[in-house]
This record gives sequence, C-alpha cells and structure tokens, in this order.
Amino acid sequence: MRILVIGDGGREHALVWKLLQSPLTEKIFCAPGNPGIKQMAECVDLKTSDFDGLMNFARKNQIDLTVVGPEEPLVNGIVDEFEAQGLSIFGPSKKAAEIEGSKAFTKYLLDKYKIPTADCIVLTDFDEARGYLTEIEYPAVVKADGLAAGKGTIICQNEQQAETALQKIMVERAFGAAGDKVIVERFMVGEEASVLALTDGESLAYLPSAQDHKAIFDNDEGPNTGGMGAYSPAPVIDEKMLARIQAEIFEPTIKAMAKENRPYRGILYAGLMITAAGPKVVEFNCRFGDPETQVILPLVKTDLLEVMLRVARGKRLNDRIDIYNRWAMCVVVASGGYPGNYENGKRIFGLDKKLGDDIVVFHAGTRADHDGQIVSDGGRVLGVTAFGDDFLHVREQAYWAVGKITFDKAYYRKDIGAKALAHLRK
Repeated sequence: MRILVIGDGGREHALVWKLLQSPLTEKIFCAPGNPGIKQMAECVDLKTSDFDGLMNFARKNQIDLTVVGPEEPLVNGIVDEFEAQGLSIFGPSKKAAEIEGSKAFTKYLLDKYKIPTADCIVLTDFDEARGYLTEIEYPAVVKADGLAAGKGTIICQNEQQAETALQKIMVERAFGAAGDKVIVERFMVGEEASVLALTDGESLAYLPSAQDHKAIFDNDEGPNTGGMGAYSPAPVIDEKMLARIQAEIFEPTIKAMAKENRPYRGILYAGLMITAAGPKVVEFNCRFGDPETQVILPLVKTDLLEVMLRVARGKRLNDRIDIYNRWAMCVVVASGGYPGNYENGKRIFGLDKKLGDDIVVFHAGTRADHDGQIVSDGGRVLGVTAFGDDFLHVREQAYWAVGKITFDKAYYRKDIGAKALAHLRK
C-alpha cells in the first residue's frame, strides 16, 4: 500500500510512525510533513488546504489510502472531494465533520437525542450575550462556536471574566469567523479524559482512553493550549465507566448522526468530563487528538492501516482493536510565550541523541533552516513520548528524555501524569 498522510504536526508524525509498522505499507508520503516525518516518509510540498493539488498527487502516485490529520480540511469537505474522484480517504464527510466544526450543532444533537452534556445557550449577538451573563451561575464556560485550534474555550470565574471572553471572541474576533456564535455553558465539575473510536457508521472499535493537559501552566492554570501533554490509559476511566461511555455517549451519537443524514465514518474523539453523575460530553472532534495520538498509538497492537482501509472502503469493522497492556506518556515542549506571542527559528539541540527503543520524539512545530539545522517553527515544538509496563518508570523516562533536548526559551509543564499517579496510589 502507498499511503498519503495530510498534516505537519506531532499527530501526523505519530500516524506515520504507526502506519509504517504495518506489513501492508510499501511507502508513506506526507503533505507537507516536517523534519521528523522526513526521516520516515517522503514529504511533499503541498498545503493541507490545497485539495486539487493533493488529489492530483494521489492520482499520479497511485495512493491507496489518504489519511487526514488536522480538522480544518475535514470540516471543509476534503473527504467528499476525494471520494467524488474515486480516491480512497479516511475521515468523516463535511456534514459529519460539523460535529467538530460547530459546537452549536453538537449541542443541538446532544440535546435532541438526550446524550449527557452541560446545559448551555447559543448566542449570536454581543449585547444579548452580555445581558445573559447577569443571569447565570459562576464559574461558567464561554466557547467560540467554530474551529479555534483548541484555544476557543474560556473558563470564567465571574461575570467580568465572562464579558472579557465575549469581547475577545465576538468583538476582537480573536478566532475569526469561529466567533460568529458563542456557547455559554454551565461549568462541569469532574475530571476530563478522552476516548477515541474508529467507526464504519454503525460499529465502533475503541482505542485506549487518554488524558490531555490543555492549560499552559502546572495545576491546570492559565489559558488553554492545543495540549501540553497526555498519558494513556486514563485511570479515571475504569471498565465500568468505559461501558457507560460506550452505551450512553458513543453508540447513541453514531445512531443520531445516521438519523440526521450525516452518517459518521472515521475516527470519533469524545472529550469527556467524568462527573459524580457519570460521563458527560465536553466536545467532539472529527479526527485524532493531538497530543493524545502520540500516547494512544504506541498501545495499539492491531494493524491500524488494515482497520482504516476497511472504514475508508465502506466495509464493516471486523472486531475490536487489540491493545498492549502498557502505559504511554507525552510531554510537549513548547516555545516560551505560547499560547501568546512566541519566537520561531530557535535551533534545537539533542535530537541526535540515542534515547532508547521506548522513547520517541514526535516533531510538532519544526523546520530545517538554510543550514539544514532543525529549528522551532510553532507554539508546540516537540512531543517527547515514552512507553512501557510501569507508569512511574514511563513518566520518569519521558521527563529524562525532555532533559536531553533543549532550545532557547523552551517551556514544558512539570506535572504531566500527576493525576494518573494520584489514581494509582489510591
């Protein structure tokens, strides 16, 4: 099989790394890719938004399967365009991808089909929204409706903070058209975790649970980012809780999407709040998570390419996905100042060091400069991932490896995995 992976981040690096392990794989291309991916696959200078260029490349190079990493091409309908040309592609259609593209649509779906989530109101007018802020309990959550690279959710402790959030989203247009609508949501008390499943539109095959760390600072403080680290599996989701998540959230959601004439095929990511009353939906994503993918895929024993091919070709999923009984943890090394202003072009030292077979450094925001040196090129630069049988050892290895790699103003959280340790000590 000749595979094309679309994207240039840590998630795509992890997908290339995993798909390369399949005996079905002959060659992998990645568009546009990054220096880390270039060590495993042939990088192609095409933007993720260049649908015509990507389709022409797939035809000319006899690509057997295209795998889409980021959400934006999916929400903009890349799957529909590929399939109209008879090209095999893994991911949901444009109508199905609206489950991530519009939080207002998702709330409508969850409410209509009685799938557990937080109470909310959807607003389109700034003055009306500001007036509503006087009527609600705090803390509350203000969300931009559309795609905001993981940064469009703002937890507000009081009315003043909520008004500032509205101003940022609706007036200053910090997230562009994503702020045409806002969702003001009741704050849910609990612990967040994620579950991902591959689906053919009816059957579901579940991947290991994970827990992301979205806030920039330790102890989950500061503004949200795209994700500062993750581990898998998440101890907060035991077998009993997973059964509830499957029965109360995933199965009814897939049935609901079919009833809404939006059959969902691909990967469905559920961001969940595990509350005292049970699991509730925080958000859905229409693609693999980032950095969750970096910790989930090392635990997958089943040939991922084989499963993706079945889904892309409209066949039924065979069986559940087999999982290794081990742990994985990823620490994201970011540019100083992220998620605000930061500098690119910082030379990265230590990438050539031998870190061991159970440690992988996934490139998230890197490029080669004119001298061929690898430099930083984004807010999240690297995802240092370790995996093994004992979580404490895995955590120590991940942070040990982080200490071997550096660049000017590099920043990372020091408490990734602390919640897992607390659960395990109990």
